[in-house]
Amino acid sequence: MNLLKPSTTLLATVMLLAASLSLPAQNADEIIALTKAQWAAENQSKPASEAWTSIADDYTEFNPMAPTLVEGKALAARFYTASLQSTDTSPVSEMLNPNVQFYGDTAILTYNYAGMTRSADGKMTPNLAKSTRVYVKQNGRWMLVHANFAPVIVPGN
Repeated sequence: MNLLKPSTTLLATVMLLAASLSLPAQNADEIIALTKAQWAAENQSKPASEAWTSIADDYTEFNPMAPTLVEGKALAARFYTASLQSTDTSPVSEMLNPNVQFYGDTAILTYNYAGMTRSADGKMTPNLAKSTRVYVKQNGRWMLVHANFAPVIVPGN
């Protein structure tokens, strides 16, 4: 009977270790899913109140549309809302080479963005960027607190 206790303890330890090793992968999948859900809502032209449910009020971002830091969800939402007036659509939004790093309740998602934009006249234009998103767990939820979207400059274009 004493032989069963060490093996049971070993089995429990191995199971706990396996569960703890898969936790970062699950959290990484959750962070990536939040980003893709935001894209899907934006591609459907949902209002910011629906598309941006995981964006913190004190959100900041660097983007190619503004020459300085955009401070606050409200200001960033004004840029997003203005973009809804465009007849351009985004039929493709892909996240390439995603990498998620965790530091306690902070997650940093870096990836290459590859998308296509279709203008009203049907012309397709590539939309490429190097992106970073910083999420912080607040009240048990991952919230986007900062993003940096740097366009990829393709020589000759």
